[in-house]
Formats: sequence, structure tokens, C-alpha cells
Amino acid sequence: MAEDELSGRAPRPAASTRVVEAVVAALMLAVGIGMMVESWKLGARWTGDGPGAGYFPFYIALIIGVSSAAILVQALVGKDRDKGVFVDTEQLKRVLSVLLPAAAYVFAAVYLGLYVASAIYIALFMIVLGKYSWPKAVAAALVINALLYAMFELWFKVPLWAGTLDPLRFLH
Repeated sequence: MAEDELSGRAPRPAASTRVVEAVVAALMLAVGIGMMVESWKLGARWTGDGPGAGYFPFYIALIIGVSSAAILVQALVGKDRDKGVFVDTEQLKRVLSVLLPAAAYVFAAVYLGLYVASAIYIALFMIVLGKYSWPKAVAAALVINALLYAMFELWFKVPLWAGTLDPLRFLH
């Protein structure tokens, strides 16, 4: 195991492969069951003129569900289950340093629209992870989004999501 650069000691395991496999398999099993239920409501039977609307989605969901159940059982009680480390704390911190801001960006885009949320996202990413100065980061974010606005809204005439608050309504 690699040593942590700052402390000089090996990072602690954050999750084992077995636990991650079990959690993902359980989530996929839930997705498969949900898809089967909804496909059944659409009509997963063979009708007089062929398959119903939910016929093929039902069987795809059944395959997902059965496969997920098998992986879940193997991860929990299988004799060959992997007990190794899936991710250590340092790796998890690096992944979360990108994943959490991306999730916040998606949430912000709903309310602020793609242009404003993207400008904030780009600027903060440049400042926090890229270690750029505030003026450079803000300038880059504004220039990039001004170009995107010109390209989509003015040249292609394809408006992108403005957000429920529509903070750029003065541009319309």
C-alpha cells in the first residue's frame, strides 16, 4: 500500500471490495425490481398483436434483477468473495473532491441555469483545485460562459436551461 505523502504512513482503508459490491448489487437489484414493476404496469405480456409496451423492458429488468441478486449473494456469503481494499481514505478524498462539487453544480443548475452555475463551477474549480488566483479564475469562467452563450443562444438559436430563478433574464 502506498504511503500518504503528508503523514508518511499508509492511508486507512475506506471501504472493502466486498462491501462496495454488495451495496452496488443491492442498488441495482432495487432498480431492476422497480423497472419490472413499471414494465408490468405498461403491459409486459404478449398481446393479440404482439408484445405489450413493457414486454422487452420487463425481461431486461428481470436479467438485471437476477444478475444483481446473484452478485449480492456472492458478495455477502460467497467463498470466493473479495475481501481486499476497494478504496483507501486518500483515494476517496480525491474522488469526493470532484464528485461533491459536481453534484452541487447539478443542483445549482436547476435554479441558476447552466450559464451561471457553470461560471461558478469553473471559477471555484480553478481556485480550489487548480490554485489559480481569483481574478484569473473569474475571468476565465466569464469568458468561457460568454462564448457558450453566444454560440448557443445567438448563433445556433438553441436556448439552454435558464434555471427556475432565471438570473440572466435581462439578456433575453
